[in-house]
Amino acid sequence: MPVYDTESAPTPAKVRIGLLGAARISARAVLEPVLLLADRAEVVAVAASSQAKADAFAASHGIAKSYGSYQALLDDPDIDLVYNALPASLHATWSIAAARAGKHVLCEKPFAMNALQAKAMLEAADSRQVLLLEGYHYRFHPLFLQVEALLHSGALGDIHTARSHFSVRIPAFAGSLRHELALGGGALMDLGCYPLHWLRTLFGDSYQIQHAGAICDSPQVDSSFSAKLLFMPATAPAVTAHLGCSMAEHLGTQHLAYLQLEGTHGCLTIDNLVAPQQGYQLQLTAATADSPLQGESRQIPPQTDGRTTYFYQLQHLLDCLQHGATPLTGGSDALTQMQGIDALYQAAGLMPRPGN
Repeated sequence: MPVYDTESAPTPAKVRIGLLGAARISARAVLEPVLLLADRAEVVAVAASSQAKADAFAASHGIAKSYGSYQALLDDPDIDLVYNALPASLHATWSIAAARAGKHVLCEKPFAMNALQAKAMLEAADSRQVLLLEGYHYRFHPLFLQVEALLHSGALGDIHTARSHFSVRIPAFAGSLRHELALGGGALMDLGCYPLHWLRTLFGDSYQIQHAGAICDSPQVDSSFSAKLLFMPATAPAVTAHLGCSMAEHLGTQHLAYLQLEGTHGCLTIDNLVAPQQGYQLQLTAATADSPLQGESRQIPPQTDGRTTYFYQLQHLLDCLQHGATPLTGGSDALTQMQGIDALYQAAGLMPRPGN
């Protein structure tokens, strides 16, 4: 399937961004990082479900224009890029509408409710030759690039086992997006999508689901999810990968976001791969006494320079639009990711999230 052609596309001198949704994530994902990229981009408008919400958000964040409907923002000719921070159940509808309006789209994860929607989003973006990017912000941070480089250097030897996990306590309440099937709820959709994306990025898309299981607090909505996968990289031995996630109430204040890679020369463990700007721990352990890998343990404190994962994501997006960089989490990657999530749900005896 064709993708956005970054080399032949126009290069706006300053990308004008519109926010779909007056959500808190918009500040972290766009409004804060754009301050460090002010010579390349600016937020010019926000749309919300009501004019009052849009006005209040615009006033508190210094945004010039506010719209009481999402379509009104898409009709604005002075917007180049839309950030879709709406609930997952609305991602497809408004990302497709944005693409048809000729806007580039940065869509929050999970990309869509299911792979069928993701495919329609990709087709809409392709038909208008606009960029469509999914917001896996960790992917662009120097920490993950360091993990990739270490893996490909062979320093760990042949990787045989990977363990990935992301858990955060998310209590259920009436109307909670993360606990309602029709709104795209589920631990795999909200949290486990990260470990799956880590594994896919590192080991490719040739894999088998050997086992999957879920604990559901309400019908079809997983509060915890686990899976065992067998990855078959093209140029390396097979990797047994364990994936886990949970938003269960018993977690208390515990927050787990780790990746562990076990190889013939040694083991790499990273804690807080999702938000390394908050501080992270990286540990290298030699497999044997005569291993060529040098052991290392580093505790990195929180960053204070504002260069978060979201900063690097926005910088990458602007590099794609302005300098022809290849999108790392573009529409085709997002479609493959949603196909994987659908398959995991089905392997666990659950249905993919519903949505046309």
